[in-house]
Amino acid sequence: MKTKGQAPHQRSLSFPEGGEKTEIFIDGASRGNPGIAGIGVTIRVNEVPTEEIRAHIGTRTNNQAEYEALLAALRKAKELKRSRIHVFSDSLLLANQINGLWRVKDADIRKLYLQAKELLGGFDEVTLTHIRRELNAEADRLANEAIDDYLITKDE
Repeated sequence: MKTKGQAPHQRSLSFPEGGEKTEIFIDGASRGNPGIAGIGVTIRVNEVPTEEIRAHIGTRTNNQAEYEALLAALRKAKELKRSRIHVFSDSLLLANQINGLWRVKDADIRKLYLQAKELLGGFDEVTLTHIRRELNAEADRLANEAIDDYLITKDE
């Protein structure tokens, strides 16, 4: 994902062939609401870290950033040809909206929700689970690093 000339940081580690268990941890962060935002994604196959994504995504609300993290994660999982994924997010709003427990009322979030639902339809099996923030530390770190990276380069 590219925003305002900023290339996302992506690190590809060894990707095990034929790995079946794909876990994806996502987080979006916004400094201000709306404010400068970033996303963080970690992908593990058979409990081995295989991909990291961090990207500055411009000005967004925190909820928009959470959805942007999901979209980036789903696109990367498609690119990696993962058909069964388990996504973890510390956003209760995102988890409950995607899982059909809560309605999507905000028009801007609705657009992101519809994009996510379309991407989700391309997988054989998907679960999205809400987790406590402390269990999502790696994705949170990446999202905040994306914001920090942007702020440092902006000030140079």
